[in-house]
Amino acid sequence: MTAKLSTLCYIEQDDKYLMLHRTTKANDINKDKWIGVGGHFEEGESPEECLLREVREETGYTLTSYRYRGIVTFLSGNGEIEYMSLFTADGFTGQPIPCDEGELAWVEKSAVWDLNIWEGDKIFFRLLDEALPFFSLKLVYDGAGGLIRAALNGRELELLDVLDPAGRRSGRVSERGVVHREGSFHAAVHVWVVRVRADGGYDLLLQKRSAEKDSFPGCYDVSAAGHIEAGEDVLAAAVRELAEELGIRAEADSLHYVGERLSDLSGSFHGKPFINHEKNSVYLYQEPVDIEDLTLQRSEVEDVRWMDAVACLKSIRDGSLTTCIEEDNLTMLCAYLNVK
Repeated sequence: MTAKLSTLCYIEQDDKYLMLHRTTKANDINKDKWIGVGGHFEEGESPEECLLREVREETGYTLTSYRYRGIVTFLSGNGEIEYMSLFTADGFTGQPIPCDEGELAWVEKSAVWDLNIWEGDKIFFRLLDEALPFFSLKLVYDGAGGLIRAALNGRELELLDVLDPAGRRSGRVSERGVVHREGSFHAAVHVWVVRVRADGGYDLLLQKRSAEKDSFPGCYDVSAAGHIEAGEDVLAAAVRELAEELGIRAEADSLHYVGERLSDLSGSFHGKPFINHEKNSVYLYQEPVDIEDLTLQRSEVEDVRWMDAVACLKSIRDGSLTTCIEEDNLTMLCAYLNVK
């Protein structure tokens, strides 16, 4: 295996990053992309030596304060493998010089997300913004610029299809945290587990979200719900979420399609911005379920409870239930069940 070694640095000043628009080289893998400054190791160099040399050569600056933030393993899909040492820097001296790689510009950190940057770069920008300690990020591309896999510190990250305004797959794949940072339109499934009582009424199985969830921690929610992963079938996602979150091994034909809805929510959780622009496919599951037999995914679900459908709807409307269930989601289910 032949792999390249490189450095990449984002120099900070006045809440801006120094960005390089790569426009010069015709056969540059980063052609027309905006990235930081850096380059490949010369023989015998350490990451820090490479960093200092490349920054000086490309910008004219001598770094006086910098921080090693992480290792990025980059697989291009075209046979190229690169191990990139990622740095940020907040101190430098010297006068700027023209860069033979492209054009340098100071860009507001919030505006960097609007530039033509790699999809995987958005992940490490998110990690930098969240001040994550030293990390190892693996990014795998398909050879045509599309992100097909990402892993953080050895654990897979969730990749989602970004949808066009009509709700169809746009061809872009993005990481879950990035999707909720940017508010990208994406798809999810909601599965209501329902039981019929002897009096003809309906009970809903509500899950209580884990306190560690990245959004709406500790709130009561739909029985099982989750994102449709990149390339995944909608019904397969519903079956998977039931199994993962509740331990219910359902057959696909036992799930009944209720309808489709849109969800637009925003907020801040654990100090991080969260924008949810989502298309929900809603399903109903009415096979017998005993709470005592459930296997809860503790990282997602803290507890479960049965609640009368009418009482649940009333509690959502009067705010007496700590929940993130949107009223129209439940009214759609009630209409399907003919609950008045």
